[in-house]
Amino acid sequence: MESEIAWQLLLLFFAVAALAGFVDSIAGGGGLITIPVLLLAQIPPISALATNKVQGVAGSFTASLTMLRRRIITVKEIWRAAIMSFIGAAIGTLCVQLLDVAVLDIVIPIVLLLIGFYFLLTPSIGQLEQKPRMSAKAYNLTVVPGIGFYDGLFGPGTGSFFSLANIALRGKQIIKATAGAKVMNFASNIASVTVFVFSGKIIWIIGLVMIAGQVLGAYLGSLMVISHGAKLVRPLVVVVCFLMVARYLYVKF
Repeated sequence: MESEIAWQLLLLFFAVAALAGFVDSIAGGGGLITIPVLLLAQIPPISALATNKVQGVAGSFTASLTMLRRRIITVKEIWRAAIMSFIGAAIGTLCVQLLDVAVLDIVIPIVLLLIGFYFLLTPSIGQLEQKPRMSAKAYNLTVVPGIGFYDGLFGPGTGSFFSLANIALRGKQIIKATAGAKVMNFASNIASVTVFVFSGKIIWIIGLVMIAGQVLGAYLGSLMVISHGAKLVRPLVVVVCFLMVARYLYVKF
């Protein structure tokens, strides 16, 4: 009986990870799906976060590789930003053990609402390349490690933050902005996972099953981004942002 339940849970984790990988590769916010399910399965919170990160790496890697292979973005364009994202996330993951992040419970829902409304009320956002409002050097040295730091410190919404920053500050078209966000998110995930591996908090049997689901979902999601572009990405970003805010409010109140 226990074996049957265990297999049912593993199948559930696979399906949830596949859905999360699909959503995350398009709009970010996959953790909105996976973390609650891990917690409902009675996984200790720190192990849920660690296991979620390790399966998230697989999804962001698959999405990044798909975008790079389809030449939506190139290594030459993104490698500096990826390194800065990694550094920021590594620092954030170390700091999470020392800092009181309760203030983020107030700040992050507000930021997510602003992102959601920005995409909702700006139908033409990211349809065409625009003149950058910030140089690549300044962007890579400030904004990218800042978002990476947030990912290591807290996490939810990182993909949406990267996408919006790419569009609003670097003038990227929405598909290219999403592709860049996936690579930078992969780099930040790698940094966090490295710390969690040494902490021994990852539940590997669950993580490996969810990795398989993430790879499938992220690959299909990336193909959807490439084929459907802004008409798919923009509404899904809005929905994901609002759902994350609703989850915050539900948990707190």
